[in-house]
This record gives sequence, structure tokens and C-alpha cells, in this order.
Amino acid sequence: MSKGRLFILSGPSGSGKDTILGGVFQRLPEVRFSISCVSRPMRPGEQEGDKYHFVSREEFEQMIAEDGLLEHNCYVGNYYGTPKKPVEEAIRDGADMIVEIDVNGADQIRAKTENTVSIFILPPSVAVLRERLINRGSESPDKVEQRMKEALVEISRASDYDYIVVNDRLEDAIDDVVRIIEADRLSKERFDFANYGND
Repeated sequence: MSKGRLFILSGPSGSGKDTILGGVFQRLPEVRFSISCVSRPMRPGEQEGDKYHFVSREEFEQMIAEDGLLEHNCYVGNYYGTPKKPVEEAIRDGADMIVEIDVNGADQIRAKTENTVSIFILPPSVAVLRERLINRGSESPDKVEQRMKEALVEISRASDYDYIVVNDRLEDAIDDVVRIIEADRLSKERFDFANYGND
């Protein structure tokens, strides 16, 4: 059995990552999602264990001390991180897994993990991104501006990724990510040469 692959998905807040991922998992239900840990409060509509495990700041810092995270960052005053064990188990089991993280977390994972595939989701334009953040209505104007500043920094790092997907039309963006995953499964790095012809 060949090893699985860890797919890194990044993009600025408001680029549509969550919606794209929802479509990808409908099309490829066998792909696993890496549930991150976060120290921020739960937002309306969120559920524990859906996208995040909500932990206290003290619990998060204990995970850092015990080397239980593949990567971690502090974003807008809160800790975010990827638990190491589920990722390692998925790859060992031959399953593909997607981790949704920011550009700094992606750097950490690339430094620690071999054979990752990274995908960056871009909005059609910065103006469209600002409009999406405002229309979301979940944050104050000051917070929107803070996220815009962070977004511009993240967008400047898009060229560090293996693939760029522009989320102009949602269905096209979902198709693009699905095609990246399916094409990667046919790459020579994924082929189990050692067991070919032995069945």
C-alpha cells in the first residue's frame, strides 16, 4: 500500500476556502480533513470537532511543550495549530489528508514533512476580497481592516505554493482542487513500484 499525501490549502480570510473544501469533500469523501486546534472562542454556527477543537490557551501551550503539533501560529491574538498524530496516522494508512492553514503554518509543515502538495486559493481581486469580508458581517470594521492587511501579506506569498486556484466561480475552483488531488494520485511518487505485479 502506498503512503497517503498531505495537501496544504491556504488563502486569505474571505477567499472561500471553507466552501471550496465542502465541495471537494462531497466529490472525494475518502479524503480526510485535519481538524485544527484553536485557542479563540467559538463563533456562532461553529461546533466543536467540526473544523476546530476549541482549547484554552493553557492547553494549547501544553501541546506546544509536548511537541504534539505539526505546526502552530498566533493569528490575530489567538493560537492555531495542527495536531501531529492524526496527520501521521492518515499518511501511514495510505489516506490523503487536507490541512487548511496560513502561510506561516505551511512553511513549518514543509520544513518538517516530505512530499506535501500545496494549493493557494486566491480571490478574483483584492476589491472582491474586501467586499466578501464586509458582507460576512461577523467582524467590526477595524477587524476587517486587520484581516485585509494580513490578507495582502498572505497573497504576496502565493508563489511559494505548488498550485494557484482563483476562486472566481465556485464550481470551477472546486473542480480545480479535485483535479489537483486526482492528478497527484497518478504521479510516480505515489505509485507502489515495490508491490507492482505481486498480486
